[in-house]
Amino acid sequence: MPVENDRPTARPGLAAFDFDGTLTGRDSLMPFLVRVAGRRAMSSVVAGVGAELLRRGDRSRDTAKALMLRRVMTGRLATDVGEAGRHYAAFLQPRLRLDGLKQVAWHQERHHRVVLVSASLGVYLRPLAEALKLDGVEAVELIVDGDGRLSGDMTGPNCRGPEKVVRLDRWLATEGIDRSGIELWAYGDSSGDDELLAVADHRHRCSRPRSRTG
Repeated sequence: MPVENDRPTARPGLAAFDFDGTLTGRDSLMPFLVRVAGRRAMSSVVAGVGAELLRRGDRSRDTAKALMLRRVMTGRLATDVGEAGRHYAAFLQPRLRLDGLKQVAWHQERHHRVVLVSASLGVYLRPLAEALKLDGVEAVELIVDGDGRLSGDMTGPNCRGPEKVVRLDRWLATEGIDRSGIELWAYGDSSGDDELLAVADHRHRCSRPRSRTG
């Protein structure tokens, strides 16, 4: 993940980072679900989701994720999952990719805004972003019922593919920023980042490191 050459920019800068594979060396969602549900329960969940997908004839990654979250999260207290997210964020922080953190620091030193745009869960990305002094998070959020328990459903579509651009534009709108008025950097590692990379002035396709980072 090369650091940009230092040069003045005419427009305010903003950097949008994917998370899994871009700032981490591997997927972060499944280990978090294991922490919440337990390893044995997650084995049953994965088997059940696989059987359901086979029955439906649906191999969609988004469908699989929605089914898995529903099976793991339904009925859990949002406060308990939030606490698990904060502990997981603290676990992840020292295991982030050093090259990714270097790139984040490069932007922060130039007073660019930095946001995460990720299909990972906001319940751990938000405390992690706060620890890293990032400016925002657009991620997968979970619906909380009136009694403070999770319904098991996401608040909207999975934050990948075209939805990443939708979510970035939504964040910009809440900040009163027009995307045409900024210089945008985007960082991602997979096909789920293609649309986000396509709208950026500077796009970086990050390769995953060969060794595990945790």
